[in-house]
Amino acid sequence: MSDMSLNENSTQDIVNRYRQSVAVLAKFLPWLREHAKKDVSTKYDNSEMGHTIPFPVYDSTLLNFVKTAQGSGIMNRNYVYLYSKYHISGVQDELRIIEQADIMRMDDLRDILSRYILEGNVKGELWSEGVRSGVMERAVTKMQELIEFWDKQS
Repeated sequence: MSDMSLNENSTQDIVNRYRQSVAVLAKFLPWLREHAKKDVSTKYDNSEMGHTIPFPVYDSTLLNFVKTAQGSGIMNRNYVYLYSKYHISGVQDELRIIEQADIMRMDDLRDILSRYILEGNVKGELWSEGVRSGVMERAVTKMQELIEFWDKQS
């Protein structure tokens, strides 16, 4: 293992890598907390115009959060490996991994958030589920807590 790879995984490097993105995402925490266990989308169905397919209409703050997360630079398209590695099969597994995460498992938190944000592009209900279940809020909160803790240590 080279010195470079050791430095890339140091606690301070992990904090530095995530600090700015998490700070931006953390601005949405009050909204995510307030909307946990609530439906943040509605079905639009204009059946007066004949045969139309109903489609979801999302809360504008949720869409802003998704757009911000997508532009944060921390989304990982390979999040499926985490789900395979830990045999994650649902919200309870995700919440358990979030609660048990330490700074060295920050990428696990990123991958859980990535699943909801990226897979939600195809299956939009996932965005609502991520808010309703509290998974997105807990992932961002845990990331923020870890960064704040390790910033105080250095």
